[in-house]
Amino acid sequence: MKIIDETTKRCCLFVQVYAKIKCGSSSWQSLKVPEGKLYSWDADSTYIKKPPFFDGMTKELPKIESVKGARCLLLLGDSVTTDHISPAGSIARNSPAARYLASRGLTPREFNSYGSRRGNDAVMARGTFANIRLVNKMAPGTGPRTKHVPSGDVMDVFDAAERYAAEKVPLIAIVGKDYGSGSSRDWAAKGPYLLVSDAPDTS
Repeated sequence: MKIIDETTKRCCLFVQVYAKIKCGSSSWQSLKVPEGKLYSWDADSTYIKKPPFFDGMTKELPKIESVKGARCLLLLGDSVTTDHISPAGSIARNSPAARYLASRGLTPREFNSYGSRRGNDAVMARGTFANIRLVNKMAPGTGPRTKHVPSGDVMDVFDAAERYAAEKVPLIAIVGKDYGSGSSRDWAAKGPYLLVSDAPDTS
């Protein structure tokens, strides 16, 4: 009889909790929701930003062009995983992503992680190949950096990609076996695309 009473009590508690589960907390209820069918992007948000992947897209597929005069941005060995390509951990204070967030008025304690800011392409593009364990043979011993050619300047991968883009120089990466192995991570594909694409605005 005691077991039945305890079960009944738990069932009643379950019903009480889940009867209001769609209502949310008072904080949730107080959120202001804009009207309309389209999401109203907040230009001041550093977490969610309108993605650039459909900007300039046409119904016709772009022509495949030969790569001429390209420079090598990355020379990588074997087993470069999705975590090397697009880290999900904390944002280093001296990284391009950190400089971007600082320019938006955030302090280092507010940087959070790449995983939490995956809705902001400006952060994620700057975080591409920013894993401190990445070994780029273009600039060995410097961490997640590369060497700009022909200047020889060693800089962060994102900064080099921006410089090459300004110079209208196409880029390639030479990678080893099992490149992109590891956990599924969409930014391991989207990040490199943004590094070499002229269309997306990552400002």
